[in-house]
Parts: sequence; structure tokens; C-alpha cells
Amino acid sequence: MLMTARSGSAAAAVAGCSAQRPRRPAGQHNALSRRNVARTRRQTSAPLAAGASAATAADAARKAGGSTDGSSDSLTQRMFRQMEQNQAAGAQALGAGGSTSYQALQRADAAWRDLRTRMVWGPRPQFVRETGQKLEAAPEYDVAVCGGTLGIFLACSLQLRGLRVAVVERGPLAGRAQEWNISKKEVEELVELGVLSQQDVEASISVEFNPVRVGFAGGSDLWTRDVLNLGVSPARLVAAARARFEEAGGVVLERTPLSGMVVHPNGVALQLADSNSGSSSNGAAAGAAQSQQQQQLTARLVLDAMGHASPVVQQVRWGQKPDGVCLVVGTCARGFDPAQNTTGDVIYTCTPSQPPAAAGSSGDAAAAAAAEAVNNCQLFWEAFPAGSGPADRTTYLFTYLDASPSRPSLEALLSEYWRRMPEYQGVKLEDLQMLRILFGWFPTYRDSPLAPRFARVLQVGDASGIQSPLSFGGFGALTRHLGRLTAAVAEALEANSLDARSLALINAYSPGLSGAWMLQRAMSIPADLRSYRTDFINRLLAGNFKAMEKLGEPTLKPFLQDVIQLGPLVRTMGQQMVMEPLLVPQILLRVGPAAMADWLLHLLGLAAYTFLDWDLKKYEPLVDKLPPKPRFIMRRTLENIKFGAGKDYRL
Repeated sequence: MLMTARSGSAAAAVAGCSAQRPRRPAGQHNALSRRNVARTRRQTSAPLAAGASAATAADAARKAGGSTDGSSDSLTQRMFRQMEQNQAAGAQALGAGGSTSYQALQRADAAWRDLRTRMVWGPRPQFVRETGQKLEAAPEYDVAVCGGTLGIFLACSLQLRGLRVAVVERGPLAGRAQEWNISKKEVEELVELGVLSQQDVEASISVEFNPVRVGFAGGSDLWTRDVLNLGVSPARLVAAARARFEEAGGVVLERTPLSGMVVHPNGVALQLADSNSGSSSNGAAAGAAQSQQQQQLTARLVLDAMGHASPVVQQVRWGQKPDGVCLVVGTCARGFDPAQNTTGDVIYTCTPSQPPAAAGSSGDAAAAAAAEAVNNCQLFWEAFPAGSGPADRTTYLFTYLDASPSRPSLEALLSEYWRRMPEYQGVKLEDLQMLRILFGWFPTYRDSPLAPRFARVLQVGDASGIQSPLSFGGFGALTRHLGRLTAAVAEALEANSLDARSLALINAYSPGLSGAWMLQRAMSIPADLRSYRTDFINRLLAGNFKAMEKLGEPTLKPFLQDVIQLGPLVRTMGQQMVMEPLLVPQILLRVGPAAMADWLLHLLGLAAYTFLDWDLKKYEPLVDKLPPKPRFIMRRTLENIKFGAGKDYRL
């Protein structure tokens, strides 16, 4: 096949995407002619003299992707300008990703470059400080939630439990004007907790599509339904949750940055930066919260919902490079055929990975320059209709890698996106109207979930690392754990179990989460690896999903939603070993014996948790009869076993 016959050339890394792409269901297939493909490549590749050095090639690739020397605009800059013109003209996009700019891309790349190249870290920041002196007065709130865009849902759930809750948000507390993709059963968990009404959920759905596809180069397509097939409006969801939160007496302080926290024996004092802070609330607390002179807020417990860039997380993980990173770029664009823009791709590949030798072996110097940016990367796609219009579609290009200094920038990955996306989606770049340009990088760590390091401060959501190293968190990860977190926080406050060791029981070891690292490791390529089978990742994933397809939805759907269960995992492994018995030794060679041994330990942990969940269920009615502290410990133990075994999942 084309991907194996030409895997040693840079041209092969780009060519053949449409040709290899298995057919969609009838009436849903697009393809570019060879003439259009060639024209698109010429328009999106930077010129490079033949025989240029690797350093010159890499520099040309960076310029193609958006860096500039000030003398001329790059394609990426032109695309950003087009997007800004479209937004000024009133084009509205609800597709995934926020309103961004070329300057924001440069800032994101500067942070990513600093992370992977920094050698000297300097003194650890002291955003959180501890003192033995008690607060003079009792804390104003039971819980302060820092970070409101996702934190508002947990805050509302806690407020409905009768707790006094405040939300602190450095900007306006409002969801972005774009969609979150989610499965319907996940968002309906918010209804079960009372955070949203069914009417709120229905009103937030801007697009629904089926079926969705999983496919890998060289394999057959797998089509399923009702997985990440809804586009919901964050603006509507956040507004609805906020309204319910405030109706229940909750307090919102928006446009209120934090400058630090001080942990006292009886509470936490949040230092509020001097800004044009605003708030809305009910009751007597409103006046105090609205005061422009208020520089401190006190609470018994702080929930850090500020994401992976949280200053608390940065303090705890100072000097630690992430074990895995996901780089993501993409667009929400208008100009697709509405008759064919009715399905989504959850994860898809149409090329092999790109080895280092390929850049120098191509006769096309410009293509070699761009390809060098993604050396030792396997590129994945995700795409789905956007709710802003029938011709609008969101398309992501992403890759899993480590934080080695040689890894590509977001600009370089955008260069690859401009070159490869038209062929993948069956469109011409010049026929698309760019509504949003999307980019980001998301770190993840093996020692996750993050154990609390301070009393009375608990990470939740992406800040906690509770998300899978494959999905890198977000709204779906929060909804899965919302009920568990609500009960855990309420019981911790009731039992006054707010020391770091007790809070660690809430974010405890999860064998399912830790075991997912094996697949993340297999889906990424070490930066210094010089020779390998470029079709390995595609073969591994194609075989994996083929086995799950044979085993049916009870095996497939939990995995697609980042839930690892023992039965489906063992059955999938057994099925895949029967189909490809030689693949297991190849996996061992690829990931190494240490990683394989580590995974086997987590597999044993998954088996133990699965057995314990079955065995300990009979004790659940007895837990309610225990005093507060033992009840808190036992409830967390049972919940950790249940979630660690993936037994919380409902098909």
C-alpha cells in the first residue's frame, strides 16, 4: 500500500490521504483531484533551495507555519487576518475553540518552548503559603471555587447541598461562544445533580450528528453512534448553571484575579488582586463581595479549578517536565458541502508516522522542510459539524509526544495542518472561510491524580490530572466526576477532614487511569528514535478497534469515553492477540520492558479493584451508620475502587 511503499519519503507523509481514506456511508464521501491537491501544496509550502541543511529546512518550516522575519506575511498570518475580517463582518462560529489571534499563538508557543527547553528553573514560586496563625474570624464561606468556567458546575452542585460557596474568576464568568463536544448521557449527569434542568440541556444543544467514525491508515473504518456527537453551547450551559447557583444563594466574584493564598489552621485566605472586580449574589454577603475595597476572601476549603496552568499546580510541579503532551491545532471553517457535513471523526489517521530520515530523502525541498517539523510524530485528526451553520465544520490535527527540546512548535504544526487538511477533508483551502483558528498544548503527568500538597486546598478537573492522558480532560472529565466530588467535599467538610492526607483520598490512585499511560506511550514516538516501523501505531490502533468492534458496544463505548474496564480490556487484548500474534513482541520492543512491567502492575491493580468493587458492595448500606470521619474514609475508599475499576460507567 502507498503508506508502506513510500513511508521513507516526505511526499508519502502528505500524499495518499484521500486515496487511502476508506469510503464513508453512501453520499458522504469527498475527494480532491490530483490537480487541486498539487495546487494546494504549492500555495501552502514555503520555497526552499534544494540541498538546504536540516537547520535551514526547519527554519523554513517554521516560517511556513506562521513565524515571520517582518518582511512578508506567512500563510498562518494571512489566515488569522481572514478570520478577523470574517468576525468583523459578523460571521459567527460556535465551533470548538475560542476567539484567538496570531499574537496569542505566539504567546502559547513561547510558553511551550520555555517548558521544553528550560534548563534552570529558579526558586519555586510561593503562590500558596502556610502559617500556624489562625484566622481572626470564622471563614466567610465553606468552599471557594477558583476558576469558574468549569468550576461553576461543581460550585452549583455544592451550593444545592446547603454549603456556602463562592466562585472567584479572574475574567468574566461566561462560557465562550463555541461548542463543547460531548455525549448526551454525560451532560445529562448535570441534570441528575440538579445543576441544570432538562430544558437547559436541550436549549444548549446547537448541533447533533451521527454516526461518528474511527479509522486508521491501512485499516477499515469503524462507525458508531452517540459518542461525542453533540455540540453544546458553553455560554448557555454556564449561564444556566450560574443562574441556578445564584438563586440558591451562591456568590460570584468575576474579574477578580488571585494574587495568592494563605493556609491557616482554620481556613484559607484568598488574596484578591486589586482590579475592577464585580460580583453577583443573594443575601447579606452580596454587599461585602461587591466592595471594591475587599482584598481578601476566606473559606474553609479551596477548590482549584484553574486547569493545568493553575498557579497552585505550577508551584507543586515546579521543575517537573510533563511526561506527555498533546499538541492541537485546527480551525472552524465555513464552505463544506452541507449534504456531506453530517458525520464526525472521533480519531482518524490517513498517513504513517514521519521518521527523521524522510525529510532528507524527498526531492521536494519545500515539502521536506515542512515535514521536518513533525519528525517522529504520528498525526491524528478529529472533525465534526459545527452548530453555527450547515456548511461549518471544526477540524483538529493533534499529536502525542514528550517535552523534548526538538519537538515542533504550534506554528510548525499549523503549517502541516494547512498542507494536509484539504486532502483529508476533501476541500480546497481557498474555498473555505476561516471562522476560528484553534491551537493549544496540554501537559499530563504520570503521577496523577495530583495528590494535595497543602491542607484545605484541593485540585479538581484538569488541575487534578484526573483526566485521561489520551483525552486530556475538559468538560466530559468534569461531568464524570461531578457527583463523586460533590459528595466527597460535603463529607470532608462535615468531618473536618481537610488536611492534605485526608483530601488525598478524594484524588486517589486509579489503576484504570494509570494503565492508560501504556497506550499513550504506544501512540507517541521518542524524539531520539531513528529507525522504526512507520505503520506501527496505525496497525496497533486499527487492530485494537477491530477487536473492540467484534466485541460490541459494551467494549467499544467505554473506551471511546476514556473508561478502562478489566473485562473489555482483557477481551480486546485476547482478540487482538488471536488476530495478530506477532504484535505483542513489537509492542514490548517499542515501549520497553520497564514500561510494560509498570503497565502489568496497573493491570493487576485493575483486576483487584474490579474484584473489590464486586465484593464490597454489600457494605455500602453500613457506611451511612458510621461517624463522620470513618464515614468519609470508607466512602472515599469505596468510590475510589468503583471509579478505578471503571464501574461508574453506564452504557
